[in-house]
Amino acid sequence: MSYEEYQRANLFFDSKDFIGAAAILTPIVEQQPDNRAAVELLGRSYFHSAQLGRAERVFRRLIELDPGNGWAYEVLGRTLERRGEATSGARYRKLAAAMGVEAA
Repeated sequence: MSYEEYQRANLFFDSKDFIGAAAILTPIVEQQPDNRAAVELLGRSYFHSAQLGRAERVFRRLIELDPGNGWAYEVLGRTLERRGEATSGARYRKLAAAMGVEAA
């Protein structure tokens, strides 16, 4: 991944062009699936553009990469709740709370 491409994706995200950010980040994550920063920004881009199935997959990947990342559990829980899976979402949000993450 070039740092410039990641920065460009950040600019798109900050401009609320979440679909554009995801388009830039997808090949980066495909080339570097262990890049936590790119995975997180891709998940956030999917979440904010209501691509919730994709967001769920990406946030699950983020948890695999960093099981101690309480924020990842929180956002996965929020994603599941937005998809209408309140019970599953609540479970992840409880894990996040146990890890010291305040509910958003």
